[in-house]
Amino acid sequence: MKIGGARMCLVMLLGAAVCAPVASAQAQRPATAGAQTQATAPGQTTSPSPSAQPGSQSSPLYRVTVVERSTKAINYSHAKGSTPVDFKGTVLMPFAKGEARVEVKRGAVSVSAKFEKLLPATQYGPQFLTYVLWAVTPEGRASNLGELELEGQKAKVDGAAAFQAFALIVTAEPYFAVAQPSDVVVMENEVRPDTVGSVEAVDAKFDLLQRGDYSTITTSSDAPRLDPRIPLSLYEARNAVKIAQVAGAEKYALASFQNAQQLLQQAEDSQKHGAGRKSVDMTAREAVQTAEDAHAITMKRLDEERQETERKAAEAREELAKQQAEEAEKAKLEAQLAEEKAAREKAEAEAAKAAALAQQQEAEKATQLAAQQKAEAEAAAAQATQLAAQQKAAADAEAEKAKQAAAQAESEKAELRKQLLAQLSSILQTHDTVRGLIVNMSDVLFDTGSYTLKPAAREKLAKISGILLAYPGLKIQIEGHTDSVGSDDFNQRLSEQRAGMVRDYLIDQLVPASSVTARGFGKTKPVASNDTPEGRQQNRRVELVVNGDAIGESVDDPASPTQAPTQ
Repeated sequence: MKIGGARMCLVMLLGAAVCAPVASAQAQRPATAGAQTQATAPGQTTSPSPSAQPGSQSSPLYRVTVVERSTKAINYSHAKGSTPVDFKGTVLMPFAKGEARVEVKRGAVSVSAKFEKLLPATQYGPQFLTYVLWAVTPEGRASNLGELELEGQKAKVDGAAAFQAFALIVTAEPYFAVAQPSDVVVMENEVRPDTVGSVEAVDAKFDLLQRGDYSTITTSSDAPRLDPRIPLSLYEARNAVKIAQVAGAEKYALASFQNAQQLLQQAEDSQKHGAGRKSVDMTAREAVQTAEDAHAITMKRLDEERQETERKAAEAREELAKQQAEEAEKAKLEAQLAEEKAAREKAEAEAAKAAALAQQQEAEKATQLAAQQKAEAEAAAAQATQLAAQQKAAADAEAEKAKQAAAQAESEKAELRKQLLAQLSSILQTHDTVRGLIVNMSDVLFDTGSYTLKPAAREKLAKISGILLAYPGLKIQIEGHTDSVGSDDFNQRLSEQRAGMVRDYLIDQLVPASSVTARGFGKTKPVASNDTPEGRQQNRRVELVVNGDAIGESVDDPASPTQAPTQ
């Protein structure tokens, strides 16, 4: 890949999905082989397939007609500050337009985009309810940057990309939390003259880009009319649960699917009984995310089943081929033995006919030959026994050498673990557990009731970061905890914010982001009684769980609270 003024071309398939009643459907002429298929613009219709009759409960929701297009992917790794990028509509929404600012800061890429002249996503089919902004790499990897929430014909979205080189597209989706883009691409980025970044020419096959498939959702084929009094997220939650159900979540991810159903029912009940729009929206969005989790688990397990089936089929074919080869070899050997036997019998008959007197001499010669062969066989057996003993001794020596090397490696890991424990303990209270080295940050390092780090905390975390950077391969899990004072929501949010703040600070100190995770547990994992001020102070803490192969892998089990060390 050359760096500079070259152009990067990301080949994509952009398609439209439309659905219309049979009364208004027009006949669709099949495309010839190798011809480019024309996309159907909004407002036009395509004829339903023979198997998809109106009113059928198993018919596809929509038909997708795909055209091949190309768009530009930009490498922002050398860009400084922010740079503008335009958006233009595809044939599916030609009047739509937008712009975005892509900012690179400390290795992170943020995208802030706004759009106008957008039409409702439901025009592409009853399963499409919203729009999602995607970052797509030249290799076909796609990342969901966020939902475009329409306000009239305008929308805006802010997100962060995990890539340095990518194209930006907007697709119509059934709900906001989808993991792969659909074929209904309505907008794509367009390089401006003042866009900063290297544009390189790279062809990427669209087959590498995973796309959403929602063609088997059971529903009416009529485009829905959304009630403005009902939050859009509730419609999205219904779609998400349906998609997970059709995929087989009831079989492969029952717990997550049932949870999604319960959350959807809670949102439906809240809407029915006139609860606040914000309350309904929060519950519905949680249902969407839970249903997407169930869908992802289902697709993963289906793929595992497919791979297992293919593996067993391959093993069966291999076993059959092995049996056939053995049978063929056996038949060949039997034929060879029969041929040798016939030749031997013929030679014996001819020898007996040639001279009866020579039989005695031949018999004596045969006896001598047999004795010689026996002696040779005994000598060969003795040599083989000696060789086997030598090989066994060599193997035992290698095994002992490997055992000693393994013991030495474990000893070195234990010494590194002890050394790291001493270094961390010199800065913050640290103790060794089966989960790893636990570094305890008390709440006195934060402002009261806040997640802002005090200067002393920043100083200690900077030292911690320097130590962690000296041990490549370590994994750090940051866990926030609170006491029982205050509401559950406040405590959970505060614990997550404090853990996230510590994680962000470590990353700012160049600790690899891929090795740092953060979680908040609220008041659910106390290490002391919340009935006393001392106990509550111990429970208000942020713990850094440090483990990894370099110091010996530990059991990562955050299910039980970490016991505080004896003061």
